[in-house]
Amino acid sequence: MIKRRPFLSAFLLLLLGLALLAWSNRVHLAAFPGIVGAYSAKEYCSCRYVAGAPADYCVGYVKQYVPLSDFLDDEAHKRVTARGLGSSQTAAWISPREGCQLQPQADPLP
Repeated sequence: MIKRRPFLSAFLLLLLGLALLAWSNRVHLAAFPGIVGAYSAKEYCSCRYVAGAPADYCVGYVKQYVPLSDFLDDEAHKRVTARGLGSSQTAAWISPREGCQLQPQADPLP
């Protein structure tokens, strides 16, 4: 089979190698969707409420290759919720000394 179809054999071997690599890193791959929303919420909150930058600047500051599906900046309560890859996270401004922190439970998005 290998001599008759070398490209197909190489492709299957590569596919098998990628599957083994994904399986060995499954815990890290499962955590990735949560990182997208958490990074955006935390960094936007810090940019907006700790550094005091304008909202337009902070939106550009946290822009990533993986787009967010939903985003909410609650200026009244200084809380930011971001959803990316189906996972939502909320960051809230605590104080000038502590800055923003990720919350254990995400706020609901409208």
